[in-house]
Amino acid sequence: MALAIALFLITVVAVLFQFLSPWWLTPLASNWRQMDDTLTITLVVTGIFFVGINLFLVYVLIRYRHRKGRRAAYEPDNRKLERWLLLGTTLAIVLLLAPGLFVYAEYLKTPRDAMVVEVLGQQWQWRYRFPGQDKKLGQTDTRFITSDNPFGIDPADPNGQGNILIDNNELHLPINRPVKMLLRSRDVLHDFFVPPFRARMNMVPGMVTTFWFTPTKLGRYEVVCAQLCGIGHSNMRGYVVVEDDASFASWLKTQPTFAQTMAKNGAGGDELATQGKLLAQAKGCIACHSVDGNAGVGPTWKGLYGKTETMADGSTALVDEAYLKAFIHDPAARVVKGYAPIMPKIELTDQEVAELIAYIKANAGTGAGQSGTATQKSGV
Repeated sequence: MALAIALFLITVVAVLFQFLSPWWLTPLASNWRQMDDTLTITLVVTGIFFVGINLFLVYVLIRYRHRKGRRAAYEPDNRKLERWLLLGTTLAIVLLLAPGLFVYAEYLKTPRDAMVVEVLGQQWQWRYRFPGQDKKLGQTDTRFITSDNPFGIDPADPNGQGNILIDNNELHLPINRPVKMLLRSRDVLHDFFVPPFRARMNMVPGMVTTFWFTPTKLGRYEVVCAQLCGIGHSNMRGYVVVEDDASFASWLKTQPTFAQTMAKNGAGGDELATQGKLLAQAKGCIACHSVDGNAGVGPTWKGLYGKTETMADGSTALVDEAYLKAFIHDPAARVVKGYAPIMPKIELTDQEVAELIAYIKANAGTGAGQSGTATQKSGV
């Protein structure tokens, strides 16, 4: 009897939790209300079975509880019960799967007038590419991938010269306009997900996956990676800014084209620091280290060079070239106070190490005073 009462209470509490808890979906900000509908159907169907099965167990525990002088009857087959169970299970599976099949078919059926945006995922950052004025994306190939050409755009393809590149984690989109997302990964499995849009898709290395959605509410929405992609997975975040057409057009005009990016990267200046910046972007260092003083998983690089760090064991060390080289080559050798030794050891050439150090030195202005190893993430 005690077990029956406990099971009944667990069922009641579980149902009340679903209705009274604050853990609801984020407000919808796209055209995909069908996604919410399929989730509701799933919750209702599984909820009915959950309640029904548990109440049936409560009934059995009470109805057939042990009584003196009563013996259980052995009944190996009950065809009538089996038929009802088979019919009920079949109907439940149809209700669960059929709506999702129709929604998924629409999910992949992109409108003809959809704007195309390419998303490139890499541990642990996002990059974006828009077609140029000719409305065409340039051809890409892995053999063209370099630190200053992360998309691998073919320099000989004229369609790629005008492509607009967004080399940071913030994407702007116009409101009430369908968007076709082309998804690529440079390393491991990722998943581009904006919860208020309900739209998401795996990003598989060597493939181009796709989906579409229409933003319907102005705002700034967080992008997360919904596939475990390494130790920096939780930090692979970005933002989608939904704005009016005029604001979007103004923002897009300020973004560099592929031709401008290549020309800038090949022109004058501190070449070593410039290459260090490109290398930091290519290796994902900027996903954890800021250069503007903002806090992150790793310490900021602003003002880091030349300061004195405090280690976990109480010792101190001056951040100079020898210090940086040691941490880049073996980031777990010494632990800086306040930061976990999470950076994996990555093989870098002496030239690449020199480039990273030059870039860190270039950010050695007045810093935010954060303690931590400058290279906790630099080899990732």
